[in-house]
Amino acid sequence: MSTNTGTVQHTGLTAAAAATFVVFGINGLVFASWAARIPAVTETLNITSGQMGTLLLCTAIGSLLALPTAGLVVGRIGTANTVRCGGVLAAIAGAGIALSLSAESIPGTAVSLFFFGIAIGLWDVSQNIEGADVEHKLRRTIMPQFHAAFSGGAFLGALIGAALSNLGVDLPLHLLVIAGIVVLVTLIAPRYFLPHVSTSPAKGEAKAERGPSAWRDSRTVLIGIVVLGATLTEGAGNDWIAKASVDGIGTTESTGALMFALFVLAMTAMRFLGGRVIDKYGRVAVLRASMAAAAAGLGLFVLAGNIWLAAAGAALWGIGAALAFPMGMSAAADDPDHAPARVSVVSTLGYISFLAGPPLLGYLGDLTGIHLALLAIMAPIVLALLLAGAAKPLPANRQADSA
Repeated sequence: MSTNTGTVQHTGLTAAAAATFVVFGINGLVFASWAARIPAVTETLNITSGQMGTLLLCTAIGSLLALPTAGLVVGRIGTANTVRCGGVLAAIAGAGIALSLSAESIPGTAVSLFFFGIAIGLWDVSQNIEGADVEHKLRRTIMPQFHAAFSGGAFLGALIGAALSNLGVDLPLHLLVIAGIVVLVTLIAPRYFLPHVSTSPAKGEAKAERGPSAWRDSRTVLIGIVVLGATLTEGAGNDWIAKASVDGIGTTESTGALMFALFVLAMTAMRFLGGRVIDKYGRVAVLRASMAAAAAGLGLFVLAGNIWLAAAGAALWGIGAALAFPMGMSAAADDPDHAPARVSVVSTLGYISFLAGPPLLGYLGDLTGIHLALLAIMAPIVLALLLAGAAKPLPANRQADSA
């Protein structure tokens, strides 16, 4: 009987891991379908880098409004239903972006991007909480592989974006097809997630940790600051590497999309290998090495005199950007009892830079050119490197006591 029960539990855990992998992958595909064709958006709407930054800021504001409460939403309705809500809203917003671009409407695009940001915020926190739960039950580091699925989806999305751009396919049509895929996947895949356990305490039990108390946990906030600094390098690469290649190196739009694809491919490969590396050397050492690689790759990309050196820089930049966010999510979820609230806090702080940082780079890009503006990322990378010790795993006896 116990053997059968164990087999069923293992099968359910395997299915949950596979479903989480798929959800991360489609999330990356959605993001890259937009990011890889940002140059096409600026051309369609006839706007500058700074104005494009304002549109990206609409996405950031939507996500930053959703992220602080996402942990509470997950606690009440579960990760599966939260992913479904986020996915459907993202598809509706994607259709809104497509229609707004067809009409060359900047206000319509801005409103659609705002709701797209809300959807992505809910979706991201819930998938990371599910991933952390699966990781704890598997008893090995697997979170980087889930984020590799995101990067793999983004790589596929970037390749599709480059191909469609080269073929002259309209971005609105591209986005409408992606919206249909999102609805299908996010309604079906979450049914294989782990069973939802309500965070509402039984009578006589202590209340579960909520957002405000999680924000007062010093370790959680420090991890969030590390992630804030570290994820800016990923967010800036995602949003601006294609356009920086066009503006700074003089590549074509399709080649810029391929440069973005190379950046994402490097992240994907490192994330697939990352679990073993982290288990062998530890989070802190890997996080510090990652930030050093990101700084070196960024510098090479910006200062390179030709496309081949720039491509090498983009690859190294992607390797350095690969593991910071998944390690931050794992660190925040070290104590499973408080994972929803703490992952929500770290996600919020991380997304301040991941989503709001690139638009600010767009404004700076109006003054210096977006290519040189990327050098501003060096400061938060150094900060993340200095504070990396905060991600050290909790001792087993502290996981149950921390609050």
